[in-house]
Amino acid sequence: MKCKVCGGKAVISLRAYNSALCEKDFISFLENRVFKTIKKYKLINDKDKLLIAVSGGKDSLSLWYILNKLGFNADGMYIDLGIGGYSDLSLEKVKKMSDMLKRPFYTFHLNDAMGKGIEAISKKIKRTTCSACGMIKRYIMNRVCLDKGYNVIVTGHNLDDEASALMGNLLYWKEEYLWKKGMMLNEEEGHLSKKIKPLFLCSEREMAAYAVLCGIDYIYDECPFSIGAKSLFYKELLNRLEDNSPGTKLQFLKGYLKFIRQMNIEKNRREMKYCINCGYPTVSDKCNFCRIMEKYGIERNIIFEEYRPTYEVFE
Repeated sequence: MKCKVCGGKAVISLRAYNSALCEKDFISFLENRVFKTIKKYKLINDKDKLLIAVSGGKDSLSLWYILNKLGFNADGMYIDLGIGGYSDLSLEKVKKMSDMLKRPFYTFHLNDAMGKGIEAISKKIKRTTCSACGMIKRYIMNRVCLDKGYNVIVTGHNLDDEASALMGNLLYWKEEYLWKKGMMLNEEEGHLSKKIKPLFLCSEREMAAYAVLCGIDYIYDECPFSIGAKSLFYKELLNRLEDNSPGTKLQFLKGYLKFIRQMNIEKNRREMKYCINCGYPTVSDKCNFCRIMEKYGIERNIIFEEYRPTYEVFE
């Protein structure tokens, strides 16, 4: 198998593009795809201050690496969910990337802030672990932006993540989420900070290959609480379709983006207020996070621990 660009030995086959690439040209291809996505969809402006949510996994660490390599200076945010050795190992991977990039990151420790890890909190508030995790992560990411002066949250959601989520929303017609699957969510859609997904058109397989080829040290295991999640089942179904018809997932998402753009769908927007406790956007006097924490008597202390590389960071 030869590289379609240089004719050298290919290291990866990209059936969705009817192509195969060598190590150098694949790395260039993926970085260029991220750059073009940012530019085409106007995800980042010159004055934006970026904060990337890093988990220790291949997608978020690779994206942090790519953004800084492309000149989009981004700092990190790690949320320690208190999942035993898994969270500790993830944090070590984030620290290693921080040192490599010479960029600082903030850490929020759930156990220190609320006296419980994510498993105990989810049981306390009577939600699934994934549901509780999503609510807490959204709140904390917005809070660190508000407290530390960032205006853009960057996440490492890839093509497979977004395609499986879109599939689930379509199957059950979850209209409140269906029109929020684009690669950018603005403040008027219920976010204090703009939220962007530069890996929207990059597959999970491509990101794994990129991380390995670039020597990015990431945690290989999935979150222990993701076992049995519907999103993994949807990914499996989509992968079967992809095997039979390469490019299906990419066209699924591109078609969605084209549809919502052409239809100019007017979202059902309600007047936004701001939580009287914390300033988070809400449609009532208190945000969902504060309301649930108060209902179940969970004390919270929102403190962010800042980690800076041992050498000076130049802005």
